[in-house]
Amino acid sequence: MNHASDIEALHAIGRQLAASDPLHQVLDRVVEFVSALVPCDSCFLYVLEGGVLKLRASKHPHPDVVDRLTLKMGQGITGWVAQHLEPVAVSRNAFSDARFQVFNELPEDRYEAFLSVPITSRAKLVGVINLQHRQPHEHTRQDIRLLSMIGLLVGAEIELARLEVENSQLSEALEARKVVERAKGILQRTLRISEEEAYLAIQRQSRQRRTSKKVIAEAIVLGDELLRGRIGG
Repeated sequence: MNHASDIEALHAIGRQLAASDPLHQVLDRVVEFVSALVPCDSCFLYVLEGGVLKLRASKHPHPDVVDRLTLKMGQGITGWVAQHLEPVAVSRNAFSDARFQVFNELPEDRYEAFLSVPITSRAKLVGVINLQHRQPHEHTRQDIRLLSMIGLLVGAEIELARLEVENSQLSEALEARKVVERAKGILQRTLRISEEEAYLAIQRQSRQRRTSKKVIAEAIVLGDELLRGRIGG
């Protein structure tokens, strides 16, 4: 790939990421672009969350480990790259590298070559991109430079998407709490029970019906509104 096509590819990534996509869509798109720009047999994307690196996207489907597998800072080649904010390229016998971390869940751990670069935003770690090859493979300086540029380019977008997900989760939690509080008040009034008893009643129904307390609370609120409307009518 020549310099002009490198720049065009980076612009393409920028245009694609301009749309506000959920975190996983952004990460999946990054993996797709990286795998196309730097041909590889495997591509993993880890995101720094709560002080650990969590596997968030993969070129190959790994539903059993994506969003579950984590690495500590400094653990394995990935953790080393995250800790030192420097790329690592191993052309052969990557699994024999002293820094390599083996996971039985990932068959890619027996691949020969490995390229790992940090994803950063404002000089702060956001995550790590890993490329692996089944056969020995010499990563060129251009490959390393291109992947490092991608890590710089997508860092802010990934961080923004992650923060948006966190904010959304906080908003949902706040909304759920408000609904539960309202439902507790209705139960206290209609059943003449304490606040604690009302909460335990909602919690019990949530467990029995295997659904969230918010869903139970919304049903209580809706039932109360329907009853009041019918009486009022």
